[in-house]
Amino acid sequence: MSLSCQTISTRLGVLKLNCKGLLCLLVFTISVCGSASGLCPTACICASDIVSCTNKNLSRVPGTLFKFIKRLDLSYNRIAFLEPEWVPVFFDKLNTLIINHNSISSIITGSFSTTPNLKYLDLSSNNLKTLGSPLFQELRVLEVLLLYNNQITQIDSAAFGGLYKLQKLYLCCNSLSHFPLDLYIGKHKLTELVLLDISYNHIQSVPIQRISLVPAKQLSGIYLHGNPFYCDCTLYSMLIYWYHRHFNSVMDFKNEYACVLRSDPKGSNKLPLLHDNFLNCSESTINVSFHAFGFIHEAQIGERLIVHCDSKISDAGTYFIWVSPDNRLLEPDKDTDTFKVFHNGSLEIIDPQLEDSGLYSCIAINKRRLLNETIEVRINVSNFTVNRSHAHEAFNTAFTTLAACVASIILVLLYLYLTPCPCQCKTRRRKRKLPQSSAHSSILNSTPSQDPPADEKKSSSGKRVVFLEPVNEPKQGQNGKVRLFPKETVIAESILKTTRAKSDSDSVNSVFSDTPFMPSS
Repeated sequence: MSLSCQTISTRLGVLKLNCKGLLCLLVFTISVCGSASGLCPTACICASDIVSCTNKNLSRVPGTLFKFIKRLDLSYNRIAFLEPEWVPVFFDKLNTLIINHNSISSIITGSFSTTPNLKYLDLSSNNLKTLGSPLFQELRVLEVLLLYNNQITQIDSAAFGGLYKLQKLYLCCNSLSHFPLDLYIGKHKLTELVLLDISYNHIQSVPIQRISLVPAKQLSGIYLHGNPFYCDCTLYSMLIYWYHRHFNSVMDFKNEYACVLRSDPKGSNKLPLLHDNFLNCSESTINVSFHAFGFIHEAQIGERLIVHCDSKISDAGTYFIWVSPDNRLLEPDKDTDTFKVFHNGSLEIIDPQLEDSGLYSCIAINKRRLLNETIEVRINVSNFTVNRSHAHEAFNTAFTTLAACVASIILVLLYLYLTPCPCQCKTRRRKRKLPQSSAHSSILNSTPSQDPPADEKKSSSGKRVVFLEPVNEPKQGQNGKVRLFPKETVIAESILKTTRAKSDSDSVNSVFSDTPFMPSS
């Protein structure tokens, strides 16, 4: 029994020694790991994977934060600028970073290399003035970016390059003077962007024709209210079109849309833009705008036409149905001889005819989201040779007028340069070529001509062109021209069979002679 008791005591002693070693090892491990990245800083509040360090007068991120945190709030501090090492720890699980209400005035490329998996980034209420390129290229999974209430005046076309998953961008309450069209059209366009808030900036005009190329899925999320727009009927037409499409950006902020006259650049008198056609815009201007927005499509007989269903809910799981003017249902996989509906909602009219004109309705149904939308599109089918549009008529009228002017100028030039030379020129020509054209010059000579010699009379009888000559000598004052009266007799030279090559003067004078041609009696 004693042996066993000693053994047990010895074993207990060994056990106690091992417990002391384990305790020392545990204390050492906690001290080392805690100094590296394990404990919650005294200036922060930590709750599981959420850390809040708000309003603690911090100028940089504490280096003792847990690496596995998912949400970090650094709002209301003194962070002045972002550089590649402003976050000393690599947070691969951090998906939400809030840095609003600080003093951030610049962002250096690479500042988010230690937080590559962010999905939500809040940089609102800071002192940012420009956004260079590229700033956020490491954030390839970012979905929401808040930049409102800064002092941003300029955005580079590639500033948001690489944000392929960005869905919402808030730029409200800045100093932008141009619409950032590069977000939708261009090399660095954001195809997943469904909300862009650029309200309350300094934008006075919008590139409406180019914005009309943006799909309705993205158009429905563009918020423009609160900008000092110039009063323009095209802008009014676009906003009315958005209102009829039930875009929340217009319906929810209808009273916030105002405009100023171009003669009042200071904007002292703002006019309501969407109240009972306050601008008194004509229907023709509105219709032309709808035509540009894709609401009206023109087609020619026999020419294939494809019309897209521009729905704002055209995402995965959306089913499209078209209704023709004669109330026929047109669905995918149910083609007819004239119509074909694709799964993406596009309608193809294979061989348009005049009877295919009318108002078509596209119904987009999303059962998963319990949403549906109806888009009405008017299709006008016409014969190009009979019914031309106003644009073609204007072009053809201008072209016809231009062609008539050119033809008139050519005729005038022909008349000026191909008519007979003045009499002085003909007198000189007669002296040089008297043997060949003496008979013709006797008719055109302004002075009374004397009888030519007998040899010249014989040579003149070989001409094949009939000339009318008076029987008697022309009286003085007639300028060599023949005056025919009813009682005067006329003798025409007979056309002889003998031929002779005509000189240049003969050919010209015989065609453009001032002597009237009279039919032979």
